[in-house]
Amino acid sequence: MKQYFIYFHFGLLTIFNLLSLEAQESKKYEPTWESLSQYKSPKWFQDAKLGIFIHWGVYAVPEYGNEWYGYQMYRKKKTNHNTGKTYQEDNPTYQYHVKTYGEPSEFGYKDFIPMFKGENFDAKEWISLFKKAGAKYVVPVGEHCDGFAMYNSSHTRWNAVDMGPKRDVLGELAVEARNEHLKVGSSSHLAFGYKWWAYDKNFDTTNPEFQDFYLKPHGYLDPPTPEFLDLFYKRSMDMIEKYKLDLMWFDFGFCAPEYEENRLKILSDYYNLATQWNKEVVLNYKKIGWEPIPDGAAVLDLERGKLDRIRELPWQTDTSIGRNSWSYVKDWQTKPAGELIDDFVDIVSKNGNLLLNVGPKADGTIPNDQKQVLLEIGEWLQINGEAIYETRPWIMYGEGKTRSKMGDHTEYEVHTMTENDIRFTVKGNTIYAFVMDWPTADILITSFSTRLTSLADPIKNISFLGSNEKISWERNENGLKIHKPQTKVGKHAFAFKIELEKAFDGIYRGNKN
Repeated sequence: MKQYFIYFHFGLLTIFNLLSLEAQESKKYEPTWESLSQYKSPKWFQDAKLGIFIHWGVYAVPEYGNEWYGYQMYRKKKTNHNTGKTYQEDNPTYQYHVKTYGEPSEFGYKDFIPMFKGENFDAKEWISLFKKAGAKYVVPVGEHCDGFAMYNSSHTRWNAVDMGPKRDVLGELAVEARNEHLKVGSSSHLAFGYKWWAYDKNFDTTNPEFQDFYLKPHGYLDPPTPEFLDLFYKRSMDMIEKYKLDLMWFDFGFCAPEYEENRLKILSDYYNLATQWNKEVVLNYKKIGWEPIPDGAAVLDLERGKLDRIRELPWQTDTSIGRNSWSYVKDWQTKPAGELIDDFVDIVSKNGNLLLNVGPKADGTIPNDQKQVLLEIGEWLQINGEAIYETRPWIMYGEGKTRSKMGDHTEYEVHTMTENDIRFTVKGNTIYAFVMDWPTADILITSFSTRLTSLADPIKNISFLGSNEKISWERNENGLKIHKPQTKVGKHAFAFKIELEKAFDGIYRGNKN
């Protein structure tokens, strides 16, 4: 009898040890930067190149200013959102709100929620459009700074399932996206939500009945309370776990020093979950004001800006089709497709992705001008996609006088690309050279001069994507001269396929992380 007990005891120990081993294996990442340095960005992200951001929420109802309407409507004077300093200049959003809806004491931000019906929202239609645009992943805003959750939240009653559209917006989009083999992300802007509201005894923001939405009144520069930091963590992980997200995007508030513990916990927990799910995931972060995450532990995102050089680690630009807003507004200014395509090519040549934002109306329709831009990008990718998807940078991103200014919020200094601006991408034994405007004469690529060692292998063939026309060329000490094609194909960024005798052996960039 005793030996049976021993066998049983050791059997339990064996099971316990196996379970412990499995638990250890599932926790590959610890909440330390040393442990998180193991992370490698997935191939799917590096191959995808184009994602769609979707700013759709309560802030779309007033159709005024931008997605910061909730922040602005409670402030009579303009303020500095970094310091909280108030200026003497009147705030136009506050004035608009009073004129249109009444004083914030009479009509608060929460009162827009019943007006946010989304009656024409059709997840299948949206995803179909994004796929036609050539996108490989979608990132709906999960919760903006206003704290209204666009998903079936377990931690707030202020969500799109119980209020407003009464739909699980993120969930429906996730299902349709995965049906079309697109990766699914979501975004959280909630960290800055602690500074979002202004508190006045006459505002609904100080009404205890709505404290779970507007938070407890506090000073603008007060650090987030432990309770809020815990709630932020729970809500972030709720999104990640419920929808098994392939990508989680965090806005600049997440970069602040007080979120350091959250950053470590969220990254390690997310990456460990991904290991359990047997999928590779991406977490996007920003560097606005702080250096919140060591290079390589997650994927850097630049807001409305680019880099002026190749980055060996993958990165991403997020920008909007709207020049003046992320959410739909009446005076929305749509960027032309050509400008966005030029930016896209420039970004990809430097090892980046483009996350391009659309701003649907409150009723769930995407305006036609935005649709047309997406479809034009998609038509361009039908011709030039092989020079974009699954490519990596060459040893240099390009040549020509037009250079990007480096950093966030630099896109407003737009410089039009010319026929003398060339951008490169690489795949296998092929270099793709994008001539950024239709050439008026033969094309000379000086980087391919026979005097330089940048191109050691002989050129086998050159063709013009989208055309069957035979392309003639010659290479000498001045560079590679490609004779101008007789027939123009497409409208933007024209790609020439330069096939070499041998495939690259890894000398080009983009092989790390």
